[in-house]
Amino acid sequence: MIQANRLNQVQEYYFSSKLREVRALEAQGKPIINLGVGSPDLPPPMQVVEGLTKALSQSVAHQYQPYKGTSDFRNAIQEFYKSHYKVELASETEILPLMGSKEGILHISMAFLNEGDEVLIPNPGYPTYSSVTELVGAKAVKYELSEGRNWLPDLKELAKKDLSKVKLMWVNYPHMPTGASATKQVFKDLVAFAKKHQILVVNDNPYSFILNEHPLSILEVEGAKEVALELNSLSKSFNMSGWRVGMVCGSEENLNSILKVKSNMDSGMFYPLQAGAAIALRLSKEWFQSLNETYLKRKKLILELADALNCTPTKNQTGMFVWAKIPEGTTSELIVDKLLHEYDLFITPGFIFGSQGEGYVRFSLCTPEETIIEAIKRVKQ
Repeated sequence: MIQANRLNQVQEYYFSSKLREVRALEAQGKPIINLGVGSPDLPPPMQVVEGLTKALSQSVAHQYQPYKGTSDFRNAIQEFYKSHYKVELASETEILPLMGSKEGILHISMAFLNEGDEVLIPNPGYPTYSSVTELVGAKAVKYELSEGRNWLPDLKELAKKDLSKVKLMWVNYPHMPTGASATKQVFKDLVAFAKKHQILVVNDNPYSFILNEHPLSILEVEGAKEVALELNSLSKSFNMSGWRVGMVCGSEENLNSILKVKSNMDSGMFYPLQAGAAIALRLSKEWFQSLNETYLKRKKLILELADALNCTPTKNQTGMFVWAKIPEGTTSELIVDKLLHEYDLFITPGFIFGSQGEGYVRFSLCTPEETIIEAIKRVKQ
């Protein structure tokens, strides 16, 4: 059977194929240290696990759940946005729970893009933005980010281009993979840009609270709901990546369009997941302080490892990665393969995030300190 044409421009996700190679090496007895994937190794808050467990015994636990999520979960999201971002959201109409924010990338694209529409995608940036754009038959138009501009978009340069076919723009701050943060002024400029050119801007915002003292939401900007959506997730902030719990926030009109897609693709989120997630969102800020103490210790060791590899981290990074420039005379793929096969150490090559990512590598902080110390020993031998 011949596959659909929509798959002709879409490649298998890099980690899907590369991790098969890593697992094969492990099966051969290689002691691989994986500093590539951003999957939190720390446990979720104990109260959250207890809440999920308790919810399992409730009479409604195993029934279909509302497509828009339980009212308690939506209320918890509303409280979370008000407490941490100073954003007022109507829980009934401006919040839509998702089975992970990655799901939302596809739902949003299906809801708003027609074949031939153009989408502004950051370079470097999360590869899923491009692949999903191709899957729905739209055209990916990359906008370049650079270290010289602190990995922020040059909206003045973008405005000089023909944007008549652009329907959607993906932004991601705090940024993955570079760890760059936006300011409120950057978000104000993005909202103004979106209004002027009639573009829907989507900020993908799962890294707000990791080594970041000033979490921001694009929805803090006055009038943002008219032209902006925001994806968020519990995966990184609460160590719940396997739970697949996230949300999209924005105007009622835009969320209703997304709901048309979502309600035809799932039958609601498992009730205990929502019950546990609601508890997580209502935790005090002390949770993030404790979490970041661990990540800060790990980051100091990762910086030592990067230095041992003659890699230079970019400045003022947030999030759970370290983004670093590699030495001249090599490529990100070559240095990653060398580390994997000579030192049993896996990190992420920058080229997978786009052409502007070449010349860089990414280290994950989702590994215990003693494992990072072992990695340092290996490369210093």
